Amino acid sequence: MNFTDFNLHPKIAAGVTAAGFTQPTPIQEQAIPKIMQHQDVMGLAQTGTGKTAAFGLPMLHQLMKGPRGCVRALIIAPTRELAEQIHTSLSLLGQQTGLRSVTVYGGVSIKPQISKLKSGAEIVVACPGRLLDHIKQGTIKLRELDMLVLDEADRMFDMGFLPDIRRIVKSLPVKRQTLLFSATMSREIRHLAQELLTDPQTIQVDTVAPAVTVSHALYPVPQHLKTDLLLRVLEQTETEAVLVFTRTKHRAKRLGEKLCKCGYRVASLQGNLSQSRRQAALDGFRDGRYRILVATDIAARGIDVSQISHVINFDVPDTVDAYIHRIGRTGRAARTGKALTMISEDDQSMVRAIERTLGAQIDQHRLDGFEYDVPAPKRAAQPQRRPAQPANRGKFQKNKLRSRSGRQQVAGGR
Repeated sequence: MNFTDFNLHPKIAAGVTAAGFTQPTPIQEQAIPKIMQHQDVMGLAQTGTGKTAAFGLPMLHQLMKGPRGCVRALIIAPTRELAEQIHTSLSLLGQQTGLRSVTVYGGVSIKPQISKLKSGAEIVVACPGRLLDHIKQGTIKLRELDMLVLDEADRMFDMGFLPDIRRIVKSLPVKRQTLLFSATMSREIRHLAQELLTDPQTIQVDTVAPAVTVSHALYPVPQHLKTDLLLRVLEQTETEAVLVFTRTKHRAKRLGEKLCKCGYRVASLQGNLSQSRRQAALDGFRDGRYRILVATDIAARGIDVSQISHVINFDVPDTVDAYIHRIGRTGRAARTGKALTMISEDDQSMVRAIERTLGAQIDQHRLDGFEYDVPAPKRAAQPQRRPAQPANRGKFQKNKLRSRSGRQQVAGGR
């Protein structure tokens, strides 16, 4: 099967060609015909399987008919990075259609967004919080909405966005086509689908196992030696773009600074950065100015860079799903990739869970010549501090002495 079998509008077919698409992925092959038949769809597929085009192509096809200059399609995404990625993909696929897409998310000024919405756009890609701001201020009109897409619904649940989603839906026309895409199907996501979708068609594609184009390896190492081991791995491994995941934003910042001092072209991506700096880091990573991107899980679903050859888990993720989403950033677009994970003694239970999901034991590696027995640096002894004294203790003691002295004088007088 190829994309010509979908009978897409010629201007959209031209966008498919410009994007270099040849054969549809399984999720695209199954979802596109059903969406073009105006059916509600619940798509279950892991990250990196082509979900954006799966809903984007039939969306563009349907928007070619009908009014222009009003919001007719709304896509809700959990992160700013994913919203920008969807916007970029739709702009490429629809470059000859004249359809306009606008991104709406927090962390940046709301005024340019208001201006773009006033000028007219048929597609809005939004994060829940800022979208609610526009709805409350009346700066977005959704009366003409034909299609609602919830992308990465499981991630939105993890981030606590479901109450916002429900409030947003109350502002939308009841008669609409609704699509929900998720990498996993929890009970809460299933309940949400039952609330929002009408007689949905369910499509499930490889929701458990990571992509077969990715190989896996474990690197046991004491926690205090992880940075040294990472530097040695980078020295000894032939890589293209490398994505390094840490558990906290502070560690992402510190590790990025360390790699930079060692001469690597590196950027960090974490929640403390402004949106402009986050976008600059992503853009620099995509165009090759940065060879390494150190990121927290905020980037796990918002990066689409085919040149990523290695994903390195500096810290083991908290869940198996997070592991799958992280490594889904490599092995894309028919390329192969490698997932390297540094583990310490405390990570064994999560490693076993990941191996159960993969259905195989992951090979463990030790680097020749690396000193694994270097003891952790001792913390400087803290000087002993005297117990804190109440501020009025000295005054209290003086009053107490005076009181005793007074009692003695009275006794002597008697």
